[in-house]
Amino acid sequence: MASIPAFLNGEYLPLDECRVSVLDRGFIYGDGVYELLPVYKNNAFYLTQHLERLQRSMGEIKVDSPYDNSEWQALINNLIQQSEHDDLAIYIQITRGVAPRDHVFPSATQATVFAMANPLPIIPSEYLENGVELITSNDIRWQRCDIKAISLLANILAKQEAAEASAVEAIMIRDDYALEGSASNLFLVRDEVVYTHPKDNLILPGITRDFVLELLEELGIECKQQRIPKEWLYSADELWITSSSKEVLAATKIDQKIVADGKPGEVWRKTYNLYQQRKM
Repeated sequence: MASIPAFLNGEYLPLDECRVSVLDRGFIYGDGVYELLPVYKNNAFYLTQHLERLQRSMGEIKVDSPYDNSEWQALINNLIQQSEHDDLAIYIQITRGVAPRDHVFPSATQATVFAMANPLPIIPSEYLENGVELITSNDIRWQRCDIKAISLLANILAKQEAAEASAVEAIMIRDDYALEGSASNLFLVRDEVVYTHPKDNLILPGITRDFVLELLEELGIECKQQRIPKEWLYSADELWITSSSKEVLAATKIDQKIVADGKPGEVWRKTYNLYQQRKM
């Protein structure tokens, strides 16, 4: 089994040799942020956009970035070069660092920086041919979902709820509106118009989501960024979920109800095919 290359606080080393203090605020409080970006054929996908989101997340929790974008890019390229795989999922995590346990920010601490390069998961052909199954879940997350924070317990509980229902993803419902998945963004097709929730504090501003919006514009398909009533999920012509690891997947069942004719739709197919052309 190939060793997974990693980076921890200025040092490149195998993942199984990484060690972090139990007093790290990421471990104690979940006080940190992360980023996940795909790599196709040794090229980081939408790198600038991913780094902008990472810098924004750090700014929102008042952690000074330990590196500028050129240094982040060098770190990522080094991990890519050290990996034996061409397609990767680069995970980056920054915490506020090690300090005595106290809710208040420590007066002086050095951020903990960790990154690793895992092989990019292969999307099962069954998902592409037949679509995936979703459930809905009550959204119990905090109100700053736009920050890519490492404190993901509410997302984990929703994802586990989906797994126990033999579904791939849980769609978060708040005030009778469908927002996004526990680890994905949501798109809905209705009467030849694509809908997705607008960027606000209730969803993560997905990089793949933005890429799909660009593809829809290129295809000449109308897309509206607006709130999606929960009941639309059950009368939709198509449902999709998007993320860095899932790309864009069609859903053909939600809450045990068949979506349209139970097959991935034509709008999804056009979007998926263009995605594959443009991602390289």
